[in-house]
Amino acid sequence: MRKRIVLIALCLATFALAIKAPTHRSLRAEAMGNAHVAVVDDKEAIYFNYAGLTQINKLGNYDQYPETGYYPRNYGDMRLNLGGAGPFEEYFHTYNVAKDLQALYQGAAREASENGLKASSVLMDSLSAHPELIHKINNYDHKYLSMKIKMDAELAFHGIGGAIWVDGNVAPYLDGGIVLPNMVVDTFYVDAVAQGGVSYGFTNNFSAGIGVKAAKRQKVEMMTIDIMNYNNLQDTLTDRYHDATDHVFDFNSVSMGIDLGVLYQLTREVRVGSSVRDIYFKELAGDKIDPNWTVGLNYSPRFFNKNTGFGRKFNLAMDYTDITNGANNYKPLSHLNFGMEVEQNLIAWPGYNYAIRALALRLSAGFKGGYPAAGIGLEMLQFFTFEFATWAEELGYYTGQDEERIYMVQMSVGF
Repeated sequence: MRKRIVLIALCLATFALAIKAPTHRSLRAEAMGNAHVAVVDDKEAIYFNYAGLTQINKLGNYDQYPETGYYPRNYGDMRLNLGGAGPFEEYFHTYNVAKDLQALYQGAAREASENGLKASSVLMDSLSAHPELIHKINNYDHKYLSMKIKMDAELAFHGIGGAIWVDGNVAPYLDGGIVLPNMVVDTFYVDAVAQGGVSYGFTNNFSAGIGVKAAKRQKVEMMTIDIMNYNNLQDTLTDRYHDATDHVFDFNSVSMGIDLGVLYQLTREVRVGSSVRDIYFKELAGDKIDPNWTVGLNYSPRFFNKNTGFGRKFNLAMDYTDITNGANNYKPLSHLNFGMEVEQNLIAWPGYNYAIRALALRLSAGFKGGYPAAGIGLEMLQFFTFEFATWAEELGYYTGQDEERIYMVQMSVGF
């Protein structure tokens, strides 16, 4: 029975609790604190600032843009990505507590059955004899065990780009109640988004972009799993599965939206950008989506960058996000993102600006909403990419109250 409970918990934790708009998780951006609105020099412009599509085949192009010559050149991006994430420390901690609690409840149920007593009274006696379990119950009351998955198909060239992506999330939490422990799934959801856009460079320094998106959200409302309904759990999960899948092809529930962005090259080394994303024209599965207005700054010191076979790119970035969200005004750190990254070609054809990158390494670090973030990316033959990133999300009311540390890995193929 223990293995079945653990298996069910792990199966439930395959998708994260939706708070705002459908969220694409870029591991490059998350690794540098999600400060990316003014960086946007590759396919990530699709998600952060469409104006950045003009940077593709511009950085590193000496002939047309000598002022941005010292960067590894990218002609375009075409990628298929698959990734997953979760707060794995919490899984291990909660697993150990669940085993102790399960043994306690099973022992109380057996003793009550053998002696004709109420299980609740036996349980209270057992807890009196094991006060350490009361402490564990209190520590793990309302404990979230979220996990995230992502799948992306992306295509971007100079001035145009688009993507189809899926973000799945479920945030079950464990309530170690003294009388009846249970696991609750607040909102299970899957977001599917198709989006595309264009950008135009009005001058060599100033560009603007616009994109459209279609989003659909499938979700299941609160579901409770406890000892009392364990025997009916399969029927419950079957019912919730049908709730989530019966209207997958109901396109009347698709919500349309637009994204807007601008980018300006202040100097050869400094870019500023601004974007307003997720302007949806109707609710998404009953959820009102608030637009996200973000401004950002990116600094790429020339002496750290070079554009040869062993090209190197270095970025320092800062974003002030979700400016119009008044609910967060009392916690300003939640609006601020800082980050840095260095990308170095390790194996290439020396002496040629446009050589095939046999092996490239990217290291990143930053702060997202006051919490540290970091990551690493490894690209082989410009086709296979492995990425890892860690960051934190706030579950409480202010930065530092209740940190949920996320670890995500992603594999990508494409050019």
